[in-house]
Amino acid sequence: MTEHSNHCCGSASRSTIGDVRHGRIEPIASEEPTAADCSSGSGIAARRDGMVLVPGGTFWMGNSGKDGFPADGEGPVREVTLSPFYIDVCTVTNERFAEFVKQTGYKTEAEKFGWSYVFESFLTPRQAPFLMGRVQGTPWWLGVKGAFWHQPEGPGSTIEDRMDHPVVHVTWNDAAAYCRWAGKRLPTEAEWEYAARGGLDRNVYPWGNELTPEGKHMCNIWQGTFPEHNTKRDGYAGTAPARSFEPNGYGLYNVSGNVWEWTADWFGATYYAEGPPVDPMGPVSGDRRSMRGGSYLCHKSYCNRYRVAARSANTPDSSSGNIGFRCAADV
Repeated sequence: MTEHSNHCCGSASRSTIGDVRHGRIEPIASEEPTAADCSSGSGIAARRDGMVLVPGGTFWMGNSGKDGFPADGEGPVREVTLSPFYIDVCTVTNERFAEFVKQTGYKTEAEKFGWSYVFESFLTPRQAPFLMGRVQGTPWWLGVKGAFWHQPEGPGSTIEDRMDHPVVHVTWNDAAAYCRWAGKRLPTEAEWEYAARGGLDRNVYPWGNELTPEGKHMCNIWQGTFPEHNTKRDGYAGTAPARSFEPNGYGLYNVSGNVWEWTADWFGATYYAEGPPVDPMGPVSGDRRSMRGGSYLCHKSYCNRYRVAARSANTPDSSSGNIGFRCAADV
């Protein structure tokens, strides 16, 4: 397991399954989506539905080190200039992903592998026969046979009452396949952070510098003592609807907390010091893709990565119950 995947709100990497105890899970080669998997369908004609136009401009990207994690490469803070782009106001929902699957017959990588990671407290006795073991270092993550996007806690679970929630258990490869069908793409890390800041200059969160201004919860993260007790004071234990809480200045929902969001970039811990200042697109290669935004499992005691400058990463074939995505598009 890599350091970056060993976060409370990240997830275990599928490529390091030797860390899953009590029932070793053997690695399976990842399959790239084929042209048939990614057929365009009707999504291309609707590429700007549910999107906002983010004006081009220059902003300060990154974090100087306060509250950050050195290994994540959140710094140095630098001026970055971006061209205009479109971005989804919210993450892709179960409802929208179901339409993609209906039109294309696409099967996610979790379905092909036969399992995915589920947070321990969401499991019930009915999942006991399907447990594959815990992840060393993050024992709250368990491999569960039959955990997919449409049965997120494994056999016996359903998304029927969560159609407006973010789709989860999707890998980077799955997200890229959806984007191609929809005539869109994943946002770069720079685009994601610029949009998440909502026009605010060097603030910690999309709404300002206080986590709960005047006691008001602004995002879906863990309250209480992680991982033993979640008070759910923000109203949610797991995912919240994709359009929960107040949007930021650009109209984007849940860019802090709820689910981690895949970006287009390969992850590079030193890229901020080396990358170009105009329309950066991340390293040309790597073994992990960058994720942004944190999730409902993030907590200040262990993983305060719900800040707009925070980063994490995972292998492109990894999935869990707290990873989703939103799309971007060129102007």
